Amino acid sequence: MIELIPAIDIIDGKCVRLSQGDYDRVKEYSASPADVAKEMEDHGIRRLHVVDLDGAKSKHVVNWRTLEQIANATDLVIDFGGGVKTDDDLRIVFDCGAQMVTGGSIAVKEPATFERWLLKYGAEKMILGADVKGGKIAVTGWLEDSDRELMSFLQHYTEQGVQQVICTEISRDGMLQGPAISLYKDMLARFPDLHLIASGGVSSMDDIVQLAEAQVPGVIFGKALYEGKITFTDIEKFLI
Repeated sequence: MIELIPAIDIIDGKCVRLSQGDYDRVKEYSASPADVAKEMEDHGIRRLHVVDLDGAKSKHVVNWRTLEQIANATDLVIDFGGGVKTDDDLRIVFDCGAQMVTGGSIAVKEPATFERWLLKYGAEKMILGADVKGGKIAVTGWLEDSDRELMSFLQHYTEQGVQQVICTEISRDGMLQGPAISLYKDMLARFPDLHLIASGGVSSMDDIVQLAEAQVPGVIFGKALYEGKITFTDIEKFLI
């Protein structure tokens, strides 16, 4: 069964969502991400994707206290991304309760560092973030484009031992227009052993069912849950 992974995106310690990664199009949903996470856990969720949007923009971890609050309030398995650029950032994130870290920009800009982390911590703790815009990888909280093409990027890192990838189709993120299922099918056809986690565009449980039918192992969703298009009742029924 596909793994359901809600997202909590954080700005100024609050739970927010952006549209298409645009920091000027932000909507706040809760002043207490820890309370949001606890509610998710109470309804059967076991894993959480936490993104430090301030950190992604500032190029260092910012909202580590919020991560710590979530970890202390729940028993959720937390993967954390956003602003993890140095060994100190990585240490802080793990010390504050994350079990896994997603590296996107660092994997593009400082591949030797990401590969060293992968070797030191293992593929079970290091997730590759592949945020895609027009077929190319975007970095720095999606504020910058790179010249790295998605498939060659994945080819390189699977050869380095990466097993888990979170792939966000940026044009769909926060738009509730459906996920990029054809993209994910192409990725799995090329890399059938990849633990691919789809992100961006999920608008309903039907979208999640379609991803499951496409054999996608995991899905991240946020806005659909906060806007009531996916309910906790839906999630509980799906998890039975």
